[in-house]
Amino acid sequence: MSNRHLPKPRSQRALATATTGLVALSLAVGSAAAQDTVKIGAPLALTGGLADEGKKQALVYDMWEKKVNDAGGIEIGGKMYPVEIIEYDYQTDGPRAGQLAERLITEDEVNVLMAPFGSGHTKIAATVGQRYRIPTLACVASSESVYSQGNPYLFGTLSPNANMTAAMVEYLKENVDGLSKVAVYGRDDVFPKSMAAATAAAAEAGGLEVVYNELYPVGTMDHAAAISSIVAAEPDWVYATGYTQDLILIRRQLADLGVKAPVITMVTGPAYVEFTEGLGELANGVTSQTWWHHSVAYEGEGAWKTTKAFYDDFLAASGGEDPDYVHGSCAGALVVLEDALKRAGSLDGEAIRQALADTDITTFYGPINFGENGMNQARELPIIQVQDEAIEVLYPASIATAELELLSE
Repeated sequence: MSNRHLPKPRSQRALATATTGLVALSLAVGSAAAQDTVKIGAPLALTGGLADEGKKQALVYDMWEKKVNDAGGIEIGGKMYPVEIIEYDYQTDGPRAGQLAERLITEDEVNVLMAPFGSGHTKIAATVGQRYRIPTLACVASSESVYSQGNPYLFGTLSPNANMTAAMVEYLKENVDGLSKVAVYGRDDVFPKSMAAATAAAAEAGGLEVVYNELYPVGTMDHAAAISSIVAAEPDWVYATGYTQDLILIRRQLADLGVKAPVITMVTGPAYVEFTEGLGELANGVTSQTWWHHSVAYEGEGAWKTTKAFYDDFLAASGGEDPDYVHGSCAGALVVLEDALKRAGSLDGEAIRQALADTDITTFYGPINFGENGMNQARELPIIQVQDEAIEVLYPASIATAELELLSE
């Protein structure tokens, strides 16, 4: 299992070859050539506001590490290498994520970083990786702004946000008679803010009137004033962004204050089981967008050859809960790393970076082909809805399990 540290190592095996203080880049590169284990660093939000999300990453990291090592490791340059994921809890604090990323590189001498949750924290960690020329794999960062910084060491498995918003607008226009007015309410944070802006732009481009468009500060605990303004604007569609606990609170206050919109979309709340568990019946009817759903059927290489193989393993590891896009994307990123390490033929950071840049494969998670900015290329992404406290897929038609249900007025 992985070494999860909170905040100091619980095991000294991860630090057996570590040095104290900052390690020069040349020394780190030299030691990589001599090591016999692939070391992967992972700053994780295991406590704090993003703990639910961080624990999702940790679960699939543990699954992958065990599966790969049980199979004998990864063949690199004709030699089998076991893998070790070294994890630290950055406590949902962005600057701390950067500090721990540096510690993982300079003291633990990792070969690759797995980015923390969210676009903002990913950007911080990836900047550290770039400084030391260590590749960073981001599995939960989809804001284009993170990938527009000219960082050749950053690679992300989620498709761009803009690909989602235009599809949602088009889908609702086709399926909701008389749809004309939208209210947009977003958390003032990198990913939620970009999704709110992209949705407002897509709605206007699609001929809808944006009757409300505001951001709320991180940590807001009362949305009554904003929701009262939304009620007064009488939108047909309410679109809210934020993280799980934000959206649970907003959904409750939307109900308490009598919003009558036939469509409520929350990104990314319904993609997580915690959203429905926290709201119960009040979650029903809420739509969302996601980057992956386990009902897809892909075949590829790596630890899991098919979507079903991953799904079955996940059910066993989670005690029967379904995986969401965070699980799929983060496990998919590690499968990509397997492939890149084999093609790199060494643990040299530049060789791994080039192999990642050249990636063009299909995995259980879907196709992965990093563009010039390091993001996975755009593809058709699912639109989902909570119905009878379960997730149903509305779009694309090839994997749809239900039709859109409008909220009762």
